Amino acid sequence: MTRKVLIDCDPGIDDALALMLAHGSPEVELLAVTVCGGNQTLEKVTRNALCLADALGLDGIPVAAGADRPLVREPLTARDIHGDTGLGLVELPEPRYAPDRRHAVEVIARTVLDAQPGEITLIATGPLTNLALAIRQYPEIVGRVREVVLMGGGVATGNVTPVAEFNVAVDPEAARAVFTAGWPVTMVGLDTTHQSLATPEVEARFAGLGTRPGEIAVGLIRSYRHAYRHNQAFTDPPCHDPVAVARVIAPEFVGVRRAPVDVELHGELTAGQTVVDLRGLEPEECPTAVSTELDHAGFWDLVVDAVRALGEPRAQEA
Repeated sequence: MTRKVLIDCDPGIDDALALMLAHGSPEVELLAVTVCGGNQTLEKVTRNALCLADALGLDGIPVAAGADRPLVREPLTARDIHGDTGLGLVELPEPRYAPDRRHAVEVIARTVLDAQPGEITLIATGPLTNLALAIRQYPEIVGRVREVVLMGGGVATGNVTPVAEFNVAVDPEAARAVFTAGWPVTMVGLDTTHQSLATPEVEARFAGLGTRPGEIAVGLIRSYRHAYRHNQAFTDPPCHDPVAVARVIAPEFVGVRRAPVDVELHGELTAGQTVVDLRGLEPEECPTAVSTELDHAGFWDLVVDAVRALGEPRAQEA
């Protein structure tokens, strides 16, 4: 059965790959894209979302800008990884369409409230500010969302600090609000996404598609490879965000286990850490789960097939 999803993101190289996976997969129906500041400023990531929507053929799908800063902290971007524009070395034409006039929080709320209870899955691949604001302004959505699947955090590792992952570290107060709201949350963290390495063989598969989306995927991966080699000593880059989408499309490729999750807000060395309790058996009534493993081959088959299915979305302009 097709899953109806909304993606809240901060495009971002790997957010772009996540949007490709979602739009090219028949298992999900992408209803809306909402954006917050994160990998780059809100202005830049909103432009990226609109450019990608245009290039990938996301016609009629609203793209709405949201929070330009965390709930209480100063903004933090990932320019060292995602570059001056947020899409690395990839250059896309100016978008033909303007963003939706509504704030992202309103789009999130209306998407959930206008659907049947349990129908909408929220996929978050950036800081969680928009979702936290949506909970605050529309608390009734918590009981109507089927599931929140987010890329963020980590059980045993970080990337901004030794223990804190970027999306959570940018706005840990928002992350705590999302993790503790009581709705089902699956955390797809660094422990798993660091297994999603885009090898030269993976890159060659996208190049072999011979399409514009395939070329974009190659450019994204090459940008990521350069950034990760110079900043985090990865030979091949991990592509984090599409793993969260893959968990929704093909959960058998992303193993999870139930575990309580909270977020450290005040630690001198640990602010932004996701604290995951793996002691004992999996608690049956626990609303939070964390990813544990990734089928690397199955995951990349999924992404390549999705990009292949996009074909040439802009060919109709000729």
